[in-house]
Amino acid sequence: MDRSAVLSYSDVRRIGVPALPDRGAIDERLVRDCLNGDQAAWSALLRRYKNLIYSIPIKYGFSADEANDVFQDVCVELLAELPRLREPRALPKWLAQVTAHRCARLKQVALRLPVAEGTADAVEEVPAAIPDVEDLLLETEREQALRDAVTSLSPRCRRLIERLFFDSPPRPYAEVARELNLASGSIGFIRGRC
Repeated sequence: MDRSAVLSYSDVRRIGVPALPDRGAIDERLVRDCLNGDQAAWSALLRRYKNLIYSIPIKYGFSADEANDVFQDVCVELLAELPRLREPRALPKWLAQVTAHRCARLKQVALRLPVAEGTADAVEEVPAAIPDVEDLLLETEREQALRDAVTSLSPRCRRLIERLFFDSPPRPYAEVARELNLASGSIGFIRGRC
């Protein structure tokens, strides 16, 4: 992303425009380019929404391999349905709905399968409750917005935010400061600016 195209926080406050690029406009361009056969646009579209798609099967309790299968199924459906997508700006919601419905169908099939000898443990791991699709959509939209916001940060801020909030277990300020070559006392201030 061209960093010069992103306004600083002071610019945003001064002129009152959003600092983040219009996600819908980017989706419209990517969809148009995909429909014109641009492989790079297809790769960019999948990269853009892979975390959104993968997060849903994980929330349903699927394994990484099962999440990969769901991802591939959703990508095949997206490829088939892309020419019929009426509103590219609705792509994140469409992807979340398709993925959630695919996961719900797989869960229902798993719950109906007869227990074969030696598979009782595997069946017990399947949670009986299927997440509410609307709640799941709202949660995944919020997560995608957070991913987009973190991605738009400067590299220094992105590394700091990732270390402070996304590492598990959480890491002490002193360790993060040492790794990023910052003074321990400045971490809170820099975090606030980021």
